[in-house]
Amino acid sequence: MRLKPSVVLRLYSLCGILIQGSQGQFPLTQNVTVIEGETATLTCRVDQNDNTSLQWSNPAQQTLYFDDKKALRDNRIELLRASWHELTIRVTDVSLSDEGQYTCSLFTMPVKTSKAFLTVLGVPESPQITGFVSPVMEGDRMELTCKTSGSKPAADIRWFKNDKEVKDVKYLKEEDANRKTFTVSSTMNFKADRSDDGAVVSCRVDHESLHSSPQIAMQVLEIHYIPSVKIIPSTLWPEEGQSITLICESKGKPLPDPVLWTKDGGELPDPERMIVNGRELNIHMLNKTDNGTYRCEAENSIGLNSAEYVLIIRDVSNILLPTTVIPSLTTATVTTTVALTSTVPSATAIDTRDPNGYPGPTGTDHAVIGGIVAVVVFVTLCSIILLGRYLARHKGTYLTNEAKGAEDAPDADTAIINAEGSQVNAEEKKEYFI
Repeated sequence: MRLKPSVVLRLYSLCGILIQGSQGQFPLTQNVTVIEGETATLTCRVDQNDNTSLQWSNPAQQTLYFDDKKALRDNRIELLRASWHELTIRVTDVSLSDEGQYTCSLFTMPVKTSKAFLTVLGVPESPQITGFVSPVMEGDRMELTCKTSGSKPAADIRWFKNDKEVKDVKYLKEEDANRKTFTVSSTMNFKADRSDDGAVVSCRVDHESLHSSPQIAMQVLEIHYIPSVKIIPSTLWPEEGQSITLICESKGKPLPDPVLWTKDGGELPDPERMIVNGRELNIHMLNKTDNGTYRCEAENSIGLNSAEYVLIIRDVSNILLPTTVIPSLTTATVTTTVALTSTVPSATAIDTRDPNGYPGPTGTDHAVIGGIVAVVVFVTLCSIILLGRYLARHKGTYLTNEAKGAEDAPDADTAIINAEGSQVNAEEKKEYFI
């Protein structure tokens, strides 16, 4: 059948209009990332569509939906919206095998397509810590390994000890048999110390599929160690007649047994004054016989340890020096009284130094005493010299008065008479010496 020229022109005009309209049509899609086991939604939109069909196909180029008609028998795939401007489908319970490139096709002349990549994240399994033993002896080495499988991409593992991150670890990543997911492990090696007792060791797995909520496995360390012992005195400078308390501070795990107190390698010599109360040793009415080395022993199932304290009793006494009299021409009397305080340690105290105490003021006391003694000796010598001069001067005056008046007498009788007269005049004449 032959068409008329006018009809042919009309058909050509209609085809031109259809082609021109299809040039402004283009499907729009977006990539989707979803966690394994969740639901993925694929949307294809066309802003300008003149009743042209839309189609979704999977990575295997199998048609899933053509407009509102389901093409693939998969109960997990559902239609959400179908119109000339949109075709949206939903895939539930997504698996790793669903990952790939999905295609939306717009059946224009020619057919136009848009790609959307579906990424499926593999969730890492809960981490497990291996190599943990409890309790651990102090000084032993511990090697802990944290492991998790099924992550896609590979998960990150970090170690913490009491919320402080441990950096010195080994990291290992291996591909699983499905060639899609990974198994990762991290190993931490350290030497057990008593400071680690009770510490919380945690392994943290971070992954984008966990929504900032990391998976954590943790263990609490239990370290056993020998007791540490220290003696603390209630006073640093005990004196005779006072009391003192020695406190035995012991720490260990397991807890140490009751402590044992000894003196100079033997039992306490005076149980009536030396009373043990738990970890304390109370000594009443101190005296020089209490000087010595006191030992505190603490023991648990791991071992025994001890500490020593050297006790030195201070003997404080007051010494009063004798009075010194200094004569003078005015018959003034000077009295010097010096009170001395000296420390007289026992023989044990001299030979034994207290390692737990502080150095005493012994050197300063000796210097002060020496200075005072030097002053007293100097004053005594000055007094003796002044007294000697005083006695010598009075003796010379007496002899001079006795001989006055007799030196010009012609004979002995006249000298006696003149001497007697001089004595009478001497009574009338008074001399004062200052």
